[in-house]
Amino acid sequence: MRPNKLRERLNNEEPSLGTNAMILWPGVVEMIGHAGGFDYIQFQSEYVPYDLHQLDHLGRTVELFANMTSMIKVESEMRSHLTKRSIGSGIQNILFADIRSVEEAEESVAAVRADTPQKGGMHGSEDRRFAGYYLESGSPNYIQALDDVVIALMIEKEEAVKNLDAILSVEGIDMTVFGGNDFSMSIGKPGQAASKEVQDIQDYVIKTSLKHGVHPRAGCIPDDMDRFIELGVKHFCMGTDLSTIYRWALETSPKFWERMGK
Repeated sequence: MRPNKLRERLNNEEPSLGTNAMILWPGVVEMIGHAGGFDYIQFQSEYVPYDLHQLDHLGRTVELFANMTSMIKVESEMRSHLTKRSIGSGIQNILFADIRSVEEAEESVAAVRADTPQKGGMHGSEDRRFAGYYLESGSPNYIQALDDVVIALMIEKEEAVKNLDAILSVEGIDMTVFGGNDFSMSIGKPGQAASKEVQDIQDYVIKTSLKHGVHPRAGCIPDDMDRFIELGVKHFCMGTDLSTIYRWALETSPKFWERMGK
């Protein structure tokens, strides 16, 4: 079974850096891998159309790069099904969206961990590509690979913040990610993710995560890292392929029209 780079980072108390992808063409994944510097690519599956074949292709392509792994953001509907199919494709880490309660956090952990008396999960022996199909399915290495999956939770609803201490007491949660846009909507103040009120809640989520021994992760640009580093954050996920394309288009076209005298 393939080592999980992100799990190794967490176990060694080392910082980590991911980036988001919404385009699943393997060439995009390869270019990020060739650039180096990123520990993982996070597929934003919640926002784009895709099929199960593309999950396999993502798993295969990431495996070209020994120092890189992958994560998928799994939406709340069909949480268990999508988790098992993603891990089976070779995606080694899971970010669960829209967590609201202890019960949902427990369901998320169970969807990842092995269905054994010791692990107490719901993930059985499944002959999928991450296990060499049937070659290692159900083996001790298979169970260890499931143990190594990094489980991250989106804390992005008012209910989740109210239940945060209880949610973070669930065994098996490795990482939290605060979602400011969703949170501001959930409190009836859409579009105010950058407000002091919402930023104070993000600080609370970070501090509470650290108190429970859970790694908080922040999404920002490098120039904005200092605030999070001072709070104790060591894990970041920066940028998306679509936003990079958009910024390039936004910056390039005016330069052309300026040269053309318009």
